[in-house]
Amino acid sequence: MKNVSIIGSTGSIGRQALDVASSNPEKIHVVALAAGSNVELLADQIRKFKPRVASVASENYARELRRLLGDNINTVILSGTDGLIAVASDSEADMVLTAVTGTVGLIPTMKAIEAGKDIALANKETLVAAGNIVMDKVAEMGVKLYPVDSEHSAIWQCLDNEPQKALSKLILTASGGPFRNYPAEKMSSITPEMALKHPNWDMGSKITIDSATLMNKGLEVIEAKWLFDVDFKDIQVLVHAQSIIHSMVEFIDGSVIAHLGIPDMRIPIQYALSYPNRWPNDLPKLNLLEVQELTFEAPDLDRFPCLKLAFQAGEIGGTMPAVLNAANEVTVARFLKREIGFMDIPVVINNIMEKHQIIAKPDLDDILTADRWAREAAGEVK
Repeated sequence: MKNVSIIGSTGSIGRQALDVASSNPEKIHVVALAAGSNVELLADQIRKFKPRVASVASENYARELRRLLGDNINTVILSGTDGLIAVASDSEADMVLTAVTGTVGLIPTMKAIEAGKDIALANKETLVAAGNIVMDKVAEMGVKLYPVDSEHSAIWQCLDNEPQKALSKLILTASGGPFRNYPAEKMSSITPEMALKHPNWDMGSKITIDSATLMNKGLEVIEAKWLFDVDFKDIQVLVHAQSIIHSMVEFIDGSVIAHLGIPDMRIPIQYALSYPNRWPNDLPKLNLLEVQELTFEAPDLDRFPCLKLAFQAGEIGGTMPAVLNAANEVTVARFLKREIGFMDIPVVINNIMEKHQIIAKPDLDDILTADRWAREAAGEVK
C-alpha cells in the first residue's frame, strides 16, 4: 500500500490521479488533498477518499468546505500556504503528487522533499523555475522524483537505467496543437475559444493554451534538462500530430527507443505511482492498425516563437527561466481574459526577458523575487 498526498486534486491531473486510486484501492491510500477554490468537487473527493487532511486556497473556502461536509467527516480542513505545506509534508504520506499548474507548486514540492517524501511531479514549472535547487535538494534528501508528464515519463521509461554516457539525444514530441497548419496571417485573430480546442488531449485551460503556443513544449525542454542531466543542444523537439509516440531517446550507437501509447494521462500517472511495478488497467490499448500513420515535422519557430524563447531562457539560465515562466503565466491569463491577443503572448514574454537583470546563481529567494517581478511587469505591458 502506497500512501499518497495530492496537491491539485481538483485539476485535470489530480482528478485523473484519483481515478487511478479508485481503480487500485488495495494499492493506493489517499492521505491528504489540496485544491484551490473548487470546494464542491473537493468535498466529493473527501467523502470518497476520507483523507486525514485537506487544504484550500483561503480560509473563506475552508469555511465553505466545512459547511458542505458537515460533522460526519474527520478530515482536518486547512487553508493557504500553511495548508499546502501540511498536505505536502503529511507524516503518513510516502509520496506527494504535485499536480497544480504554475510556480504555486514550487514551495510545497520543496517542503515535501525536505520532509523526505518521494515526488511524482506533474508541475513542470517547479523545475523550470528552480531546477538546480530542486534537484540538489532531491539528491541531498535521498528521495526519488518521478516524472508524470507523458513526454518525460516516456523518456524515463526509454532510458531504463541506461548509463548517462550511452545517451546521445532526447527527442520530445509535440502534437503541434490546434494551429499546427493554421495560416500565419490569421494567427493574430485566434480567440481563446479556438485555442482551448486541443486536438488530442483533455487538459486544463492554462496548459491547453501553452500547447497552442508551443510554450508547453518549451517548458518541457527545460524540465528535461534537469530531470535527465542533459545539455540543451542534446534535446530536440519534433511535431508528431498523432500523439502516439510520447517521446524518444537516441543512444550513441544510433539506436532510437520510442515510447508509444494512447494519449491518456492516467497511464503515466499510474506508472509514477506504481514504479517499479506495472499495474493492469481497463484503459483502451493502442491499436497500430487503426493508427496506421505516424508523421514528424520540425516545429515552425517563426509561427511559434514561444518555443524559441524557452530554449533561449534555458541556455541563459539563472533566474531567466523563472522569469520566462512567470511572464507566460500572466500573459496566458490575460489572453484568456481577452486583454491581449494570441500573438501578443510571445511579444510580452520577450519584452520582459529583455528587461530582466539576471542573477546567474540564484537561491530560492532570488527565484521567488524574479517570479514576482516578472508577474508584475507582464501585467503592466499593454
